[in-house]
Amino acid sequence: MLMSLLYGAVYALAGIFLLAAGFVMLDLLTPGRLGHKVYTERSVNGAVILSAAFLGLGAIEFTAIWTNAASGFGSALAWTLAFGLLGVVLQGVSFLLLDLLTPGSLRELAVDTRMHPGAFVAASSMLAVSAIICAAIA
Repeated sequence: MLMSLLYGAVYALAGIFLLAAGFVMLDLLTPGRLGHKVYTERSVNGAVILSAAFLGLGAIEFTAIWTNAASGFGSALAWTLAFGLLGVVLQGVSFLLLDLLTPGSLRELAVDTRMHPGAFVAASSMLAVSAIICAAIA
């Protein structure tokens, strides 16, 4: 039982690391400090996009752990980190591609305090990329 608790703690720490990496990726792609825009300036757009990225990364982490647990802790943890980092990168790519394909600046829209429907499109893109990665894992 103690080993299971330890494994759970390590997986949770790995998950927190991957969520932090996802946050940093979005922070680098948007103007200003994303945390400040969401928590101080109350950017709903930023919160919607960041929430979708977190949910998507969580789904990737869950799927990687669930499907690889039988291969042993070390292997499952490595797959979780690998697929999680792939998710961070591909979510960033999808954000940049969507920014190129749509009018205006998704980067600016993502931190604007006025709600914009484009934030939901960007959030859906994050979730769709994550779902594709989950399917690739399974």
